[in-house]
Amino acid sequence: MTELTIYCERITVNRTLKIASLIYATSILLSRVIGLIRESVIGRTLGDQPEADVYWLAFVLPDFLNYLLAGGALSLVLIPLLQSAEQKGGKEAYWDCFWRIATPISLLVTMVTALLWYFTPELTPIVSPGFDVTQAELLNRLTRIILPAQIFHVCGGLISATLQANDRHVAPALAPLVYTGMIIVFGVVFGEKIGSEAFAWGVLAGSILGPFTCPLLAAWRGGVRLRPRLELKHIEVRSYIWRALPVMLGFSIVVLDDMLVKRGASQLAEGLVSQLHYARTLMKVPMGVFGLAMGMATFPSISRHLAQGQSKEAFGLLQNAASTLLILVGLSQAVLSIASPEAVALIWGKERLSLMAINHIGAYCAVLSLGLWAWSSQGLLARGFYAQGKTWLPTLLGSILVLCFYPLYEFLSGASAINFADWISQNIYETGLGIGLALCSSLAISAYVCFLWLALCFSFGQSINEFYKFLWQLFKIELAVMVSIACTSTVFSAGINSASNYMELLVTAGLKSILSSVIFILMCYVIKIDEVKTLIDRIKYKLKPNAR
Repeated sequence: MTELTIYCERITVNRTLKIASLIYATSILLSRVIGLIRESVIGRTLGDQPEADVYWLAFVLPDFLNYLLAGGALSLVLIPLLQSAEQKGGKEAYWDCFWRIATPISLLVTMVTALLWYFTPELTPIVSPGFDVTQAELLNRLTRIILPAQIFHVCGGLISATLQANDRHVAPALAPLVYTGMIIVFGVVFGEKIGSEAFAWGVLAGSILGPFTCPLLAAWRGGVRLRPRLELKHIEVRSYIWRALPVMLGFSIVVLDDMLVKRGASQLAEGLVSQLHYARTLMKVPMGVFGLAMGMATFPSISRHLAQGQSKEAFGLLQNAASTLLILVGLSQAVLSIASPEAVALIWGKERLSLMAINHIGAYCAVLSLGLWAWSSQGLLARGFYAQGKTWLPTLLGSILVLCFYPLYEFLSGASAINFADWISQNIYETGLGIGLALCSSLAISAYVCFLWLALCFSFGQSINEFYKFLWQLFKIELAVMVSIACTSTVFSAGINSASNYMELLVTAGLKSILSSVIFILMCYVIKIDEVKTLIDRIKYKLKPNAR
């Protein structure tokens, strides 16, 4: 292969990656914006009342089912197998591979969903030990409405993988928008009449029309036809099971963290499940826009590099993406930590949430944002292992971290949570009972991603110096974040009060965001973070009168 050919291929990969990143970033940004509208509708309808706690806990069992069947990792496991089959036998082998895997998975998710639906009343008390009889009955009803949605999420995820493997990203990117939109429509139309059930039915309808129908129509237009094949002993099926098995059997901190936090919150106080959920939702906005988009767009290119034996190029791609990601989420952390109370009041309103609840949610968001870099990076780093077919290590590390941190989650779900919250309120700032669980969540995910980075360096044959470079970059970015928060807090010392109207909240949030962003960027320049320094130097050069 000539140098010119290699250069042209590199340009093509970079162009494809940029287009895919733009598509997913736009889609996820729109999805998060629409998601905030959905959250606003839910929050303004249910607030942080007991019914809201029940609604959010109704997702725990369906989400666990999705995780048990490796629903979130379907494309990560399937794409390398499809690309390998296509390289060996062309399109015919590609589609044979798909149907051999899709047929048993579709049957399995349908059967397991039916079993969980039947045993729902026996399972829900495990995730909601603090609920009374009325709440438990509502939880069973909502869970049974939402459970069948997983069939369409899993089957749709399989179809989406075929599109992503061929760099067709529009339909998979459109799916979450349709899904979220249906929840909003059902909530607005039926929310006042049937409350939380309206949103649950919206989840089911959205899963059918979004994650399932959108990729199905795109794949059908691309020529795919129904060719179910049940060949459980085929090498490709065994390979898929081997790669997906650790995701299915492992209990990673990435998935169980939210379940453990909600379980603990249900034992502490009414409304705390909802408050922590709203705080996490705010934190997830930049996590989705930057982290998910970068991971989804990068994975096919990493997989392709590895399929061609170019491991050094694959690691370089991962490293550059992770470095850029840290800067973007650092900026987001600075903004969220300082402007979250205003954002909470603007999104969820002050009608259903008390002033104290708004301030508590803001504090929880700031603490959860300590782990924002890790939440945003973990999907990207895990894809480095999935592209190599090494799905066991990320899950094993995540499961070990669950065992290590589980006692702390339990410790902060009882009387110790009260003592810890009192100490924080007396010595740092006023906060609620969920602050300990929020901090535990951030510590757990941060520890997991540090170990993941270290393992990734060894997996790609890199020296430990690459891991040290990452830690140094992370330290500098977090330093810039803390300076930004401290300076902005000094300028805006007054909090939200009951007299604040929406225009005042919007202006204050905007000013806080601008100031914290400027300070963060200047700090990054001062401490010489390469990407930021290069960008600012380029802008300074362009602004010179004699610059051409």
